[in-house]
Amino acid sequence: METQTLSLVLAGRSLTLPADRIGEGAPALLLPALSSISTREEMRPLAMRLSARHRCLVPDWPGFGAQPRARVPLAPDMLHAFLDALVAREPGPYALGVAAGHAAGYLVAAAARHPGAFARLVLVAPTWRGPLPTAMGEERRPLFGRLRRAVEAPGIGTLLYRLNVSTPVVSRMMRAHVYADPARVTPALLADKQRVTHQPRARFGTAAFVTGGLDPVRTREAFHALFGPGLPPVTVLRPKGAPRRSGAEMTALAETGRVRSVEIPGALAAHEEYPEAVAAAILAAEV
Repeated sequence: METQTLSLVLAGRSLTLPADRIGEGAPALLLPALSSISTREEMRPLAMRLSARHRCLVPDWPGFGAQPRARVPLAPDMLHAFLDALVAREPGPYALGVAAGHAAGYLVAAAARHPGAFARLVLVAPTWRGPLPTAMGEERRPLFGRLRRAVEAPGIGTLLYRLNVSTPVVSRMMRAHVYADPARVTPALLADKQRVTHQPRARFGTAAFVTGGLDPVRTREAFHALFGPGLPPVTVLRPKGAPRRSGAEMTALAETGRVRSVEIPGALAAHEEYPEAVAAAILAAEV
């Protein structure tokens, strides 16, 4: 594995982000999920299992990861611009694009904007709606915006953030819907996740994601519309243990007939919890 620094220009400012390169063979882009505990490191087990056939590029998202984070304007337009800048700097073309969770909509949109950049796409437990809109409904978005501003505020924001990412809260979240097997949520794993949440300026990414501020679309219909003509073949890997609401959205996408759907073990972090099964599902389609 080789870790390098990517230099990009986003929102008129220079930004450096770490990225891993793992393996040999046809280029592949692997995008980690967007969440309070997401980092490119969660994709390493999967990349290692793809490494015999693919040279995987695994970047961190701006505002996320297990390193001190730059303060950037976290919004869908900025994340779309990040992928545009990444594809311009590392054009591939990619034999494979893989996105986990909330990264799915951004990868699909990038593939539409850059025809020929990707030969095929694989979406692992794709989501498009953040935790609070999923749990409480779209009609409360004004409240979510106020909550986001509170977490971003000096002083009180840090306290609110620490309550949201305390070890008991993270442990409960991981056992409830991130991992399917609670026994895999070990003290060592929780310590790794806490390391992510304790990075400088980490609260801004969490506030944006949890409140729906990084949702690439606002409706199921808009999400399905991303999968229009001109895309490369798309496979959705649907975990058996996906939470009810998120799982229903994955099923609804499969029922459009615009994607191929394959069931895998796990929950929302299936790529991290069951990398062998996820890699097998990805590689089986290449045979």
